[in-house]
Amino acid sequence: MTYYHRLGEIPPKRHTQFRQPDGSLYAEELVSSKGFSGIYSNLYHITPPTRIKGINDPVPFGSKIAEGYGLKQTHLNTNGVGVTGEDYLGARKVLLKNKDVSMALCNPSSRKMDYYYKNAEADEVVFIHDGSGYLISQFGKLKVRSGDYVVIPRTTIYKFEWDEGPLRLLIIESAAPVETVKRYRNELGQLLEHSPYCERDIRPPSELVTESERGHYLMQIKKGDMLHQYEYDQSPFDVVGWDGYLYPYALSIHDFEPITGRIHQPPPVHQTFQAYGYVICSFVPRLFDYHPKAIPAPYNHSNIDSDEVLYYVEGNFMSRKGIDRGSFTLHPGGLPHGPHPGTVEKSIGAKETEEIAVMLDTFGPIYVTEEGLNYVDEKYPMSWTE
Repeated sequence: MTYYHRLGEIPPKRHTQFRQPDGSLYAEELVSSKGFSGIYSNLYHITPPTRIKGINDPVPFGSKIAEGYGLKQTHLNTNGVGVTGEDYLGARKVLLKNKDVSMALCNPSSRKMDYYYKNAEADEVVFIHDGSGYLISQFGKLKVRSGDYVVIPRTTIYKFEWDEGPLRLLIIESAAPVETVKRYRNELGQLLEHSPYCERDIRPPSELVTESERGHYLMQIKKGDMLHQYEYDQSPFDVVGWDGYLYPYALSIHDFEPITGRIHQPPPVHQTFQAYGYVICSFVPRLFDYHPKAIPAPYNHSNIDSDEVLYYVEGNFMSRKGIDRGSFTLHPGGLPHGPHPGTVEKSIGAKETEEIAVMLDTFGPIYVTEEGLNYVDEKYPMSWTE
């Protein structure tokens, strides 16, 4: 749950007359979740958002799970991967997926989008590994930078404008709403004192962008593994004001405050977001355990209910060998996983780590896609045998 935010001009009372300078009414739009029982925002448009100029043929836009891949520890090494496509949508390469969530690598060459995009069936979390720029939506402009989780609720209409320089994105699509962690919140939704981040760390759009000119505007809407092509003669960014709790925001992994202890802490202390079917965790620079006989390296673990995916961002990954910046590792339920040979003894006496990684723990199997097969390290399953 985010907090209440507003930008631009709005009437003092919702669902009442709010007139433009020429005397005509602004068009109010309620954007709501869970019908009328979830979080929502009210937006005020110059032109009704229902006005459509044309609809073109949809374009296929999906990914397929690889058949016959089997049960195995998996390393997808994308360290050396450069540009994955020209534009933001074409560059998305889904590597892992199930019915609840998918993970994609996205390294576009283009720094601007000449269309507007709406995901009508999934929330998105765009983790910016490399790059900076702006997310621009009907809710306004949001400055984003390396290390940010950019959380974009479904039906948000947006485009990115990226600065020049390296650009590497991890995109998580979620069938369920992406939320802050319930145990971090009080009964009114405020983040608690022991939460590893607080409302000050959550950055909403700060500047409203109102495009009032008539013209040709293309919106690509993702639903049902298709990109539906909608044309408008007014901009979807013709909003003069809005308020509410539903909007895109950024939270930096560098603002996540780690929870440490005398002995090794389990992964839930790193949890950052929750959704039905999975959680997202952040491993960040932190002090190691301080018991006199502590072993900083993690213990071997058989997680009987979850698959664990780690995306390696920066630093020296203490418990792993042969892992690079940009690697994905999948440790599926049904197989024990743990530190590589020699890393346990080596970790003893270490005081801190500078590693940064994003972890996705799913509550059901997650599968390598046909695209993901291109990056499989075939030697990884045997890498625990010296």
